[in-house]
Amino acid sequence: MQLPVFAALVLIIAGVWSLVVWPQFLRRVMKDPRARDAAGKATRFLTVHVVLVSISMVLGLATAVIGVLGLLG
Repeated sequence: MQLPVFAALVLIIAGVWSLVVWPQFLRRVMKDPRARDAAGKATRFLTVHVVLVSISMVLGLATAVIGVLGLLG
């Protein structure tokens, strides 16, 4: 894969950013009172955010991998 070095570095930084930021966000969501109902079961609020974070982290990992592959040539 041919990518300019600058583009590869941007992809790596964006991927790492996603892998660092989203888990912190999920920790805050899990502490939110809206995350669990009175019985302690996960609410739709928590479920939606877990899906959002999961997809974002998979995309972040893919972005970083594409950047690394672009650097390696």
